[in-house]
Amino acid sequence: MFDDVAAPSQVHSQVREILEKALAEERLSADDGYALMQVTRSDLPALLHAASVLRDRHKGRNVSYSRKVFIPLTNICRDRCGYCTFRKDPWEEGAKTMTPDEVLAVAEAGAKLGCKEALFSLGDKPEVLYPEYRDTLAKLGYRRTLDYLRAACELVLAHTPLLPHANPGLMSYRDLAMLRELNASMGIMLESVSERLLEPGATHDDAPDKRPALRLKTIENAGKLRIAFTTGILIGIGETLQERVDSLLAIRRLQEEFGHIQEVIIQNFRVKPTIPMKDWLEPTLLDMLKTIAVARLLLGGTMNIQAPPNLTPDAYQLLLLAGINDWGGVSPLTIDFINPEAPWPKIKELQRVTGEVGLVLRERLAVYPEYITMYPEYMPVSLRDRILGYVDTEGFVREEA
Repeated sequence: MFDDVAAPSQVHSQVREILEKALAEERLSADDGYALMQVTRSDLPALLHAASVLRDRHKGRNVSYSRKVFIPLTNICRDRCGYCTFRKDPWEEGAKTMTPDEVLAVAEAGAKLGCKEALFSLGDKPEVLYPEYRDTLAKLGYRRTLDYLRAACELVLAHTPLLPHANPGLMSYRDLAMLRELNASMGIMLESVSERLLEPGATHDDAPDKRPALRLKTIENAGKLRIAFTTGILIGIGETLQERVDSLLAIRRLQEEFGHIQEVIIQNFRVKPTIPMKDWLEPTLLDMLKTIAVARLLLGGTMNIQAPPNLTPDAYQLLLLAGINDWGGVSPLTIDFINPEAPWPKIKELQRVTGEVGLVLRERLAVYPEYITMYPEYMPVSLRDRILGYVDTEGFVREEA
C-alpha cells in the first residue's frame, strides 16, 4: 500500500509506518500525530499524498463549497482576542448592530444572486459587559443577543429561501435547542485547547469565552441535540505543534462520541495592522499544508475538511493536494467581515483550479450532503422540505436550483 504513496527511500521509517497505518484506516495515536506534524521537507510529499489518497477514497472527486451571504448581526463583543479586527466596543468607529430591515435586505439581495446560506456571525455576549449595547437590544425588543439572533433567523426563513447557519460563540444546551429548528447547521471554532493562550499577554488573556473547556462543552451539547455542527482550529496564534494535534484529537473524541461534526476548518492566522498581534509572523504555507494533511489523517477520510481559500490565495491547489474536500462559504455579495482584507475568490476561479487537479467543484448547502442523505435526523423538521427542495440524490445542490 505504501508504495502507492512514495518509494521507501524517500520516506523516513517512522513516517512510513504511520502513513501505512493511516492508509489501512487504523486510528492514529497522539504520538503518531506529533510525529507527522514534525515531518521534514523530504517527507512532506508523502504526507500530502497520503492525505489526498485517503480523501479521494471516501470523497471521490467532489470538492464542495456553499454559496452564502455573510450577516454580521453585531460586531460588539466582550472578548478581546489578540488577532481580531472584527470586534468593536460600542463607542468605537465602525461598531454596528444590524436592524431587522438591514438583515432582511442583505438576505434578499443574496437570494437574488443564488445564495442558499445566511451565515450569522456576531460578537460573544456583549450585553454582559456593555450597558450601551443592552440599551440597543432593549430598543429592538430583546434582552439577550441570542434572542435577537433567533428572531433574525426567523425573519430570514419567513421572507427568503435562505437557510441560516448561526455562529454566535458560546451557547448553552438551552440556547442550542432554541436555535436548532431555525438553522440548517450551526458552529463554533474551537481554535485551540491550549490553556497557555489564556495567560497574561497571550492571545486569549482577555477573552473569557475562549476557554477551551467552555467551547468543547458547546460542541458536546450540540452533539447531544443532534445538530450538524462546524468547528475547527486556528493556527499560528501561539500554540505549539503538539497543542495543534491535541486540538484535533479533542475534536475527534467528540465526533467519535456523537457523530455530529460535519466539518473541521483549518484556518490560518492573518496579520492585520490594527490588531495587538500585528507584529507576529503568520503561519507559513508549509505549516498550513502539514496541518491540513495531519488533520485528514487523524480525523479520517469521511471527515469534511475545509481551508478558507481567501486566506491562502496563491496556493489553492496545494490546499487540495494536502487533503481538503471543501472550500467553505463563498459569497458573491458580502465581504469576509472577519478578514476584510482577504476577498473571496470567484466561484469560476475555484471551479477552474479544482478541475486542474482532477477534482470537481460541487455546491452544497450549509448542511453537508451526508447529513441529508445518510443522517436525516440531523435535519430540523421545520427546514426539511426546504433543504430537500434544493438537493439531488447525493445531497449536493441541484444545478437547476
